[in-house]
Amino acid sequence: MSLSVKVQTHQLSTHAVLCASGFNQVSGDSSAIEAMTDFSRVPAVTVAASASLGEANARMISRGVRLLMVTGHDEQVLGLITARDILGEKPLQLLQARGGRREDLAVADLMVKIGAIDTLYLTEVMNARVSDIFNALKEIGRQHILVEDVDQASGQPRVRGIFSATQIGRQLGVPVLGFDLPKTFAEIEAALAN
Repeated sequence: MSLSVKVQTHQLSTHAVLCASGFNQVSGDSSAIEAMTDFSRVPAVTVAASASLGEANARMISRGVRLLMVTGHDEQVLGLITARDILGEKPLQLLQARGGRREDLAVADLMVKIGAIDTLYLTEVMNARVSDIFNALKEIGRQHILVEDVDQASGQPRVRGIFSATQIGRQLGVPVLGFDLPKTFAEIEAALAN
């Protein structure tokens, strides 16, 4: 048996105001966990290592992100790739070194492999403030940092979430210029093209 409810439309009240969003309810002194994108609640945006750079860039654009987790079998994390990796100097340098065409490059060619990814442990994040995370990102010159914990059921390490300097800036209501600013003409051109 299904329940059916009739929905009736009404005219908007003339004195209606917009509801305040809870999104900006974070301050520098808030618990850092409040600014983390928690992958147990929000699915990570992923890409296969074999995907083309065009496919990865299109996925970033369609999902409104600038970083993709590169995954293999059973969601195993192989690395990550950023918009800067795709649109910056890396593809040109790689093509100069080995030849070929840009269309021949895959995510696996440019991704940051798992062994080279900096992370924070969830236990540390639980004791940190938003300003601590923001300052750490600034100090290491990165836009993102991953958060790692251990699955209680399997004992398997897992990527639990991510911090984004841009998202923290939005939540705090302050503009954030990229910490990893373009350094080459190609990176500046790519940034202007977006």
